[in-house]
Amino acid sequence: MSGYLRDPEAITRLSFERVRAEAELDGLPAEMASVAVRMIHACGMTDVIAQLAHSAGAASAGRRALKRGAAVICDGEMTRAGINISCLPARNRVICTIAAPGLRRLARAAATTRSAAAVDLWQPDLDGAVVAIGAAPTALFRLLELLDEGAPAPALVVAMPVGFVGAAESKDALIACGGAPPYIAVRGRRGGSALAAAVVNALAAGDRT
Repeated sequence: MSGYLRDPEAITRLSFERVRAEAELDGLPAEMASVAVRMIHACGMTDVIAQLAHSAGAASAGRRALKRGAAVICDGEMTRAGINISCLPARNRVICTIAAPGLRRLARAAATTRSAAAVDLWQPDLDGAVVAIGAAPTALFRLLELLDEGAPAPALVVAMPVGFVGAAESKDALIACGGAPPYIAVRGRRGGSALAAAVVNALAAGDRT
């Protein structure tokens, strides 16, 4: 057991080298390559690139938003926990309303999930924000409903809800909006909080991978 690599900087460097050597990144725009590398590093699956979808200029829009101090709004505590707050460029607030007081009551009244009800509480901070959804398809569906009703638009939606019910469909609905709002998503059932956080971390880090 004495021969394993222990230097954290060396582990990180070697990990990114192996991702870049094994993943097929050539088909991606330059702005998305570092995002894809971080995503692969987070999940260990190089083939996630095949499901990666993004609107034109989405990564640049997210980076600009973070640099000007945009809030990062997360659907769950696991997504929030995965974001490297120290790397955010403008002391950006990271917001999660899933544990807001009275949320269960609001969800029951609306006959929906807590995750969807929590999205209604995003509206004061939604304008120009970076939204990271890593767990709940109902959160993404509710966000799209609010935008359709005239809610302020975020600068970027990172759409990584995961699962067998509604995950693929919610992301397809976002993609069908044609880039309004800009998005980075993984098609199909794949996703998760680690992937959503990895995208935000990639945007915060710029091209440093």
